[in-house]
Amino acid sequence: MKNLLAPRTLEFTHHHNPAALAEMERAEILADPGFGKHFTDHMVDICWSARGGWHRPRVQPFGPIELSPAAAVLHYAQEIFEGLKAYRHQDGSIWSFRPEANAARMQRSAARLALPDLPTEYFIESLKQLIAVDGDWVPTAPDTSLYLRPFMFAKEAFLGVRAAEKVNYYVIASPAGAYFTGGLAPVSIWLSSTYSRAGKGGTGAAKTGGNYASSLVAQAEAYDNGCDQVLFLDSEENTYLEELGGMNIVLVTKDGTLLTPHSDSILEGITRDSILQLAEDRGHRVERRAISIQEWKDGAASGEIVEAFACGTAAVVAPIGTLKGVDFEITHDIGADSLALSLRQELTDIQYGRVEDVHGWMMRLDSAQ
Repeated sequence: MKNLLAPRTLEFTHHHNPAALAEMERAEILADPGFGKHFTDHMVDICWSARGGWHRPRVQPFGPIELSPAAAVLHYAQEIFEGLKAYRHQDGSIWSFRPEANAARMQRSAARLALPDLPTEYFIESLKQLIAVDGDWVPTAPDTSLYLRPFMFAKEAFLGVRAAEKVNYYVIASPAGAYFTGGLAPVSIWLSSTYSRAGKGGTGAAKTGGNYASSLVAQAEAYDNGCDQVLFLDSEENTYLEELGGMNIVLVTKDGTLLTPHSDSILEGITRDSILQLAEDRGHRVERRAISIQEWKDGAASGEIVEAFACGTAAVVAPIGTLKGVDFEITHDIGADSLALSLRQELTDIQYGRVEDVHGWMMRLDSAQ
């Protein structure tokens, strides 16, 4: 549902939350926020209809959403979302990392799920409007941030199988602590030989809740085998690496080449693309191609593949120490000179404003002082 007309200006209304937390209560939460446990005082809500387009944009108190039991999303899973962070810089300003890339990915997801196109201007403005009222929720401690969750779903009360004609877009926010609370530690990965995350021509390249729901049983299998995350192979041949339940994967060869799977059923990771760009800036070669699990096994055994890491918004980069399968195990030593750790440091330095942002990736969300 691509909007071919230039987006009109949205005039947001603000409805203050009378039950907003006091400064002391908020400070207690920000001292140990965890991830996804606490939410800010407000949220963004924008309506869409086939007749009226995007309208009635507002910032309102965070709270329950009224929904008909016949709402299309509950029956046909017409839903998409995004995930990005707001970072507090040393001077107190608040910035986000490549939000226009998140907006573009949401538009691609919307096209695949037959949802309306949300113009990039609206996406960016929705983040700024929420920060305008809840900016105090952006924590200041090292490696902390405010996680922003834009999402869109079919709200029309209708049981026919067609694209909904009424949709709502929301943004909620949750303070996030450091992902690795005890220091950056390698993760263990379970290779699923039973389940697939997505199929050819399916919704794998869209950021939609169903993809994550389908990964949960495999994630439970990973836990049962003592692993932190699950890795999926392609659904057609059960041979080629796809992605983890919620992160992309990258392998590193002994000559410094970075290998990452390429498939139309893989979600395009903004963190992954940024990490690969930083590697290319350093002169590393990057290959985006089909990678078989046998290539990883053989490469690890011969010493050709020396590192592996997962990457995504929450963890940024998580070095992979172990990959386990039904009848094999691969291990990688993560040394202080690890390329993954070096690239992670460079990217987080950009995000927190500690080094120059030569690519122009950062966007200020709060009003300039």
